[in-house]
Amino acid sequence: MSQIPSKHMPKTMDDFAQACGVSRPTLSKYFENPDSVKATTRTRIELKLIETGYQPNLYARNLNRKRVRTVGIIVPSITDPFYAQLVTRVELILRNASYWPVTISAHGRRDLETEALRTLRSLKAGGALIAPLGYASDAEAFAQFTNEVPCIFLDNTITSGVPYVGNDNTQSVGVMMDYLCRSGHPPVYLDTPEVNPGSSERRNAYLTASAMHGVMPLVLPHDDPANEWDLERAGYERMVKLIRSGLPRPTVLCANDRLAIGALAAAFAAGLKVGHAPGCDLRIAGHDDHPLSRYSAPSLTTMAQDYEKMAQTACDLLLQVVEGRIAPADIRTTKLPGRLVMRSSA
Repeated sequence: MSQIPSKHMPKTMDDFAQACGVSRPTLSKYFENPDSVKATTRTRIELKLIETGYQPNLYARNLNRKRVRTVGIIVPSITDPFYAQLVTRVELILRNASYWPVTISAHGRRDLETEALRTLRSLKAGGALIAPLGYASDAEAFAQFTNEVPCIFLDNTITSGVPYVGNDNTQSVGVMMDYLCRSGHPPVYLDTPEVNPGSSERRNAYLTASAMHGVMPLVLPHDDPANEWDLERAGYERMVKLIRSGLPRPTVLCANDRLAIGALAAAFAAGLKVGHAPGCDLRIAGHDDHPLSRYSAPSLTTMAQDYEKMAQTACDLLLQVVEGRIAPADIRTTKLPGRLVMRSSA
């Protein structure tokens, strides 16, 4: 099909509606939902789209709508497998509900997270799903944002009054502790940096579970604040030091899978055999069930977070608020139980 000369290319919605031979309201209905117009009209518009290469200004259309269809998503780091899994599910759920997700990574930086909040406000986002950095976040900026934009926190929270959907760390760490204590030596706990409330929740759950099993807890703190988001490296370097100084116990429970993968690599480099079979030197377990955990060597025993339910619950709650079906004050925090995944490492 020949292309229309560039000087006659439609530049606005009005121009394109005229080129299609339809009214502007009909064209708007098509872009909102193609199935809302007659099949013959839909075919005419789609052929003209191919012929002209016209693309509507989605930002302008979004700002002009009575109900904004943009939903912002902010995460600390899109390269973190946990957040990558969560964002993938959230984006697809929102798209299937005819919303336009805009995902922004803070890259572990307070200034970029605050900038992301300003960006979503400038886009007039109808709502936001945010996994905040935690204690490093700008609390004042968040308070202002959540007063203006419907918001659900994911994974953890930083301020009261804003509901969040996340893992029940007390339940999940308790289940893992029960398994490790009943199947072998009780574990020491390889901790993460104190970046958010979730970090302390998991550590406190370890301490509580240790008391329940009548064992002495031993927390191995994260000793490199400069690498608080480079967790594989942190797990590797911490484990190297522990192996050199002598592991206090032959079982290690890591606060998350990224630490555990680094710990597994350090054990391999030291010539130690990890697993629960006869002849193994130590056991290593994690938390979260990151995508690579089943492919580590050995495969990692962990607690699986329910990504699907977490994403669906958060999206359902937010869209109920955005669409006026529920008041923000009626939303309560949702904590989802984890599931024990037994593999070769522990």
